Amino acid sequence: MAKFGKKTKAEVSIPTSALPDIIFMLLFFFMVTTVLREQEILVEQKIPQATQLQKLQKKSLISYLFIGKPKNSGLYGTEPRVQANDALVQVPDIVQWVNQERDLLPEADRPGITISMKIDRDVKMGPISDVQNELREADARRILYASIGKVDQD
Repeated sequence: MAKFGKKTKAEVSIPTSALPDIIFMLLFFFMVTTVLREQEILVEQKIPQATQLQKLQKKSLISYLFIGKPKNSGLYGTEPRVQANDALVQVPDIVQWVNQERDLLPEADRPGITISMKIDRDVKMGPISDVQNELREADARRILYASIGKVDQD
């Protein structure tokens, strides 16, 4: 009968001397490639306070419209303008913009598109009403009005 001898196991160790270098390379990679702000705001924004606020559940369905006086008044004038994404748009172009934003969403989520309007508190109701009418034409019925926080009620 054959005798089976005990084999000695070799120590296997994982070198960890390069681990901090790899971690810092990943950290720098993500710091460089991360986008902190998607849009550059071209209009003034002094958002009013609200008395009632509600948090949203699904933020991926939100598209933003900014309404206010242009920051570069020499180029764009002093009348309130509408900014959609990174460009100033005319009010009649809002229907086309809503349809483009809706096309970016998955098919099942398209009816739930929500337009968040961030409006400067000094803007009169006329331009806001025009934008609301265009949103009705585009069948974008879910509209949010952004606010910075609650007003303390005494």
